Amino acid sequence: MSHNILITGGSGYLGGTLLARLGTANLPPYGKLYALVRTDEQAAAVRQYGAEPLAIDLQDESAVRHTVTNYGITIVYYLVDPFFSATQVHFIKALAEVKKSTGGDVHFLHTSGAKIFSSHAGAPTDKPLLDNDPSLYDIQKSQKAPIEFMQTPTRTNNTVIEEGERHGVRSYIFVPCIVYGKGEGFGNPISIQTVAIVRAAKAMKRMYRVDTDRPTWPVCHIIDNTTLYIELLRGILSGGNPSYGKNGYYLASPGSVAWDDIYAAMATSLAKRNIIEDDSIVLANDENINTMAKALNCPEKFSPKDWVPMSIGGKCTFTAQRGHELGWKPKYGPEHILETADEEVELILQNIKG
Repeated sequence: MSHNILITGGSGYLGGTLLARLGTANLPPYGKLYALVRTDEQAAAVRQYGAEPLAIDLQDESAVRHTVTNYGITIVYYLVDPFFSATQVHFIKALAEVKKSTGGDVHFLHTSGAKIFSSHAGAPTDKPLLDNDPSLYDIQKSQKAPIEFMQTPTRTNNTVIEEGERHGVRSYIFVPCIVYGKGEGFGNPISIQTVAIVRAAKAMKRMYRVDTDRPTWPVCHIIDNTTLYIELLRGILSGGNPSYGKNGYYLASPGSVAWDDIYAAMATSLAKRNIIEDDSIVLANDENINTMAKALNCPEKFSPKDWVPMSIGGKCTFTAQRGHELGWKPKYGPEHILETADEEVELILQNIKG
């Protein structure tokens, strides 16, 4: 069976880099590559990567169903919204119809996030949480997020798996972490978490830490993150039967580093540019947190005491194992984010406003 592939989120940091690298990935043969777009400019941009642009109202279930079935799409890489599940369910149901008509396997990859496997979402952090732990689905089902907002994306992970099982669609939960490095796509070239650190420090003229202890978090260079996306796709296209459903969690990370070490490396870079007063790191008090919240665009419905630590702190012991089953070998170790912090800061300053 020749697969047709749809990539959503192609104008973003992760999706853009994925699109840019697919053409040179030497993948097994497949049918057509489609990319979701919203504008004529995006349509022209995705064509340069060999993708046919498609415009869909993702909130319209009938439009999603029509597009997926009409174009015979059998693989969807969803890189749009990790929080809410309605659109993912639309795609899963549509893929099920394609399966019914063709008799072949269909696949849905949901891009989640490491926060959903962290202290912010009530995940266990007293030991490594392996992405190939056979009880990971049950762990996620039992998580109680200390911040209600984080309960929603946890439910979304579960919903994707449950709906996939219900409709006979193979589902995969792909988990980016702190991703860094320059994006290679036509849209956004910068990350989220490293940008938040710079924004907060820039607003405060000083680097602040938000945890009283020394928590760690998994990290990954954008190229290694992209390579895992591609290796999973390679496994699907080659008939390698990659683990899916309740055994289909994939974290892209070579290891973890302490937030304090990231702060320190970025503080050195910011201080030498006179963006902050010096490279010292200070524990933030309530007043600091309130000011940082404004720089991080804290929504009115959230408390700064929740929003800021969730943006640039917390503990995550999620550990990558599943990707190695696919032959994924990250090029960069976890310490690379510290070694290239100066480049990361320069990239961020060139691309943020204000």
